[in-house]
Amino acid sequence: MSEIINNSKDRQNKLKELIKKIHGGMSLEDAKKLFKEEFNEISTDEIVALEQELIDEGMQVEEIQSLCDVHAAVFDQSISDIHKPKDITRIPGHPAKVFSDENKQILELIETELLPYLDKSDTTSYLMLRIGIDRLINVSNHYARKEYLFFPSLEKKGIDAIPKVMWGVDDEIRADIKNVKAMLDDKEENIAKINAAIKAVIDRVKDMVIKEENILLPKLVDIMSFYDWILADQGSDEIGYFLEKPTESWKMEEKVEETQEKPFNGEVRFDAGKLQPEELNAIFNTLPLDMTFVDKDGFVKYFTQGKERIFDRPRTVIGRHVSLCHPPHSVHIVEDIIESFKSGKKDVEEFYINFKNMYVLIKYYAVRDKDFNYLGTLEVTQDIAPIQKITGEKRLVSK
Repeated sequence: MSEIINNSKDRQNKLKELIKKIHGGMSLEDAKKLFKEEFNEISTDEIVALEQELIDEGMQVEEIQSLCDVHAAVFDQSISDIHKPKDITRIPGHPAKVFSDENKQILELIETELLPYLDKSDTTSYLMLRIGIDRLINVSNHYARKEYLFFPSLEKKGIDAIPKVMWGVDDEIRADIKNVKAMLDDKEENIAKINAAIKAVIDRVKDMVIKEENILLPKLVDIMSFYDWILADQGSDEIGYFLEKPTESWKMEEKVEETQEKPFNGEVRFDAGKLQPEELNAIFNTLPLDMTFVDKDGFVKYFTQGKERIFDRPRTVIGRHVSLCHPPHSVHIVEDIIESFKSGKKDVEEFYINFKNMYVLIKYYAVRDKDFNYLGTLEVTQDIAPIQKITGEKRLVSK
């Protein structure tokens, strides 16, 4: 029992059995003792493969989520590769360093803004807990960057156990923090219950820091390409940070264009992604609205072909000047709109009319490039009568 298991497959099976025992009710102390006797240490790759295999065998993601914190506690300080050099986590402003630095900030907030004020009944302590939880709730941004900027790289490599399990636990932590905030807002709530709830939240947040530092980050360092990190860096500001935006920026030595995947087989590349022409055409024709594009010289260049059109658009209109596509008494309105777009006076104009038992919203948008040069005008029409009738909420899939 005490000898080290050398066969990797046998080792993986025994690790899997240990996890199943934990899920079957084995105590944390017994699990730690058994793990120490059998394995002594475990690598990040083994943990990733282990959770992935359990999911592949049919164990519910929610079940793994429910004991995610226990797994972290069993493996804590036993992960063999947590001390390997991770140079990118030391690069100022690099997304990996920003993420790791935030984990330090999260732990510091817990130590200095929450723990000192627990189990006290004075007004000042209550107020400080309220402020501390208000700041801790921003951990949602930290988790969101992980979920939207890091997880896609794992999934592309076929690693979906980490994203599935971790995202689920993230959402539970978010809900727990919001619940604590609501308890603190309720003046009738029992202070002992509040303290117990805060302690539980603290434990879960700290356990997530362990998993991010010892499992997630080492794996990301191994598999994320330079371009993956560029995308993560570009998306970080939009999602936000734990408490504040980093003061250091990552100085990229290569141009984004040089590292982007190149389109192939006629693909059209966009700011975010690329599509085959037939996919692009089908997407536009699936939109529940009509679109017509008039180029910068005033010629009709494109319009969608959805199943239900609001206004007739024969294909002979393509290449026709927009001034010839409207009756004489209204053409000046269209010309004025386009002129206001060209001059930069306006970027959008809208009208709404009753038409054939529909309530039609007509919007015109100035289309500009990244340097704000005028490229043309986009007309979008939509029957909004069905939308106006919507009330309440719908959270279930229609049968």
